[in-house]
Amino acid sequence: MPINVEFLYPVLALIVWTLVMWLWMYATRIPAMQKAQINPDDARHPGSGYNDRIPPNIRAVADNYNHLHEQPTVFYALMFFTALTGGGDHLATLIAWAYVGLRVLHSFVQILSPKVALRFMVFVLASLALFVLAGKEVLRIFA
Repeated sequence: MPINVEFLYPVLALIVWTLVMWLWMYATRIPAMQKAQINPDDARHPGSGYNDRIPPNIRAVADNYNHLHEQPTVFYALMFFTALTGGGDHLATLIAWAYVGLRVLHSFVQILSPKVALRFMVFVLASLALFVLAGKEVLRIFA
C-alpha cells in the first residue's frame, strides 16, 4: 500500500516550526542571559532561580519550544500511523493542517500575549483537532 506523502507535509511543517522556535529561543535567551549577567553554569538546573532574572516574554519563547515537544509527539505518531495504515484522505489532511496552524497560532499567542485564557482556547482547539483525527482513525480501522 503506497504512502500518501502529501499527507505527511503537515508533519514536516510542524518540525520546521519547532526549529524556528529553537532559533527564536536562543536568539532571545542568550542576549537576555548576558544582559542579566547569568553564568551559563547557573542554568544547569531549570529550578535554580535564574529564570526570575529573565523577562517573562523571553521565558515564554523557551516555554513554547518545550510545549512543541509535548502534545505534538502524539500528532507525529498519529500521522505516521495513519500514513502507514493507508489513511490520510483529504479530510484527515485538512484536520492535520488545522492542527499545525493552531499550534503555530498557539506559539504566537503564548509569546506575544499575556492572556492565558486565549492561549488555552487555542490549545483546546488544537487538541480537538487531534481528537477528531484520532477518532477518525479509530473508526476507519475498526468500523
